[in-house]
Amino acid sequence: MAMASLLSTVRPLSVKQSLYIKHPPYLSSLFYSTVKPRAQIKLRSLITAKSNGSDSADAPDRLISAITYFYPFFDGIQYGKYVITQFTPIQTLIQPLIPAIRVFKSFPFNGFLIFLTLYFVVVRNPNFSRYVRFNTMQAIVLDVLLIFPDLLERGFNPRDGLGLDLLMSLDSTVFLFLLVSLIYGSSSCLLGQVPRLPIVAEAADRQVL
Repeated sequence: MAMASLLSTVRPLSVKQSLYIKHPPYLSSLFYSTVKPRAQIKLRSLITAKSNGSDSADAPDRLISAITYFYPFFDGIQYGKYVITQFTPIQTLIQPLIPAIRVFKSFPFNGFLIFLTLYFVVVRNPNFSRYVRFNTMQAIVLDVLLIFPDLLERGFNPRDGLGLDLLMSLDSTVFLFLLVSLIYGSSSCLLGQVPRLPIVAEAADRQVL
C-alpha cells in the first residue's frame, strides 16, 4: 500500500535539527534603545494590532501562514505509522496529502532547505507582516522540537514488550500533536486569527520583533 510504504521511510537525522538559530537578544535591546518612547508605543500598538483580531492579516498573509503548518506535519509524518494504520478516518484525512508528502520525502535535504527558506526568507524578512513571520516561526520551532522524539527513538528502539508499547505511545502522541497543530494552526490562519500553540508560541514570539 502507498500509505504503508510511505510511513516505513526512515527519517534521517538532518543537519537542520541541530541548527536552531537563536535570535541574539542584544539586537532587540539595541533596536528599542534607539527608538523614541513615543515611537516605541506606536510600534508596540502596531504589532498588537497586527497580531490580534480577525482583520489582522489580508488574504495572502492568511494563506501563506496556513501553508507553513504543513511543514512540521510532513516532516513528522512517520510518527503516525501506528495511528494511521489503525484508524481509517485518519487514513482518509491524510490520503489527499500523500503526493505532497512523497515530494517532501523524496530528497533527504528537502526539510533542511525548507527550514533555511522559511527562516531566512520569511522570518527574517521585514517585508512580510509580523502575522506571517510569527506563524512561520511557530511552524519552524515545532519542527525543531521533533529532534527529541527522533533521538529518543534512535537510542531506544525496542522490538517487543513494554518498551515497544511505550514507543508506540510516544510516536502516536507526537503525531496527534502535529495533526492537531496543523488543523488548529491552518484553520485559525485562514480565519485571520492568531493560533498560539502550546510550548512553541513563546519561543516564536522571542524570535519575531
